[in-house]
Amino acid sequence: MGAVDIILNYFSRSSIVSIVVLGWLSLYFILSFSILLSRMSGLSLWYKAERDSLESLVRGSIRPSIGSSLSKCANSGENINEKKLRICLLMAQKRATSGLAWLSVIASTSPFIGLFGTVVSILETFAGLGNGANSSLSVIAPAISEALVATAAGILVAIPAYSFNILLKRRSYELVSVIEQQVDLLSVRGKSELDA
Repeated sequence: MGAVDIILNYFSRSSIVSIVVLGWLSLYFILSFSILLSRMSGLSLWYKAERDSLESLVRGSIRPSIGSSLSKCANSGENINEKKLRICLLMAQKRATSGLAWLSVIASTSPFIGLFGTVVSILETFAGLGNGANSSLSVIAPAISEALVATAAGILVAIPAYSFNILLKRRSYELVSVIEQQVDLLSVRGKSELDA
């Protein structure tokens, strides 16, 4: 019996609640990986641009590089405004952390969704026993083991979602830290221009 036959056999015996729960968890699983892949690549490119901008500021440039999120806040035609830079920093921080809320929701709710599927399946198994069905261990054990698949699936979805949340949170922190360093450099230069 192949893996496809086992899966088809499982779904043919499962209730609609179990199928919905596994479908929901499958959607969460796909969503977790898509958030990770899209956000990690985007954050990596953005981090590189911000790091390059910081390096140019350290070398003596007066303005952030074009690729920096601060380039719009420090236009070449005006003096550097610290409040404007702080607002741009907050906007960049919000953009850097997008998607993290979804990963947090997925990581925290997946085990509960799986547990719900398990409880419903076990209730259905016991309801079948109460209706005069064969109550031998050979009937009960497979039904309960099939019910536990939902709990296992919930945990399987939660672990990568939680891990991805931590990885992306760390990457966002590193990015925002580089932008904060640029804001600090530009603020010091703006104050020295005003003093001069």
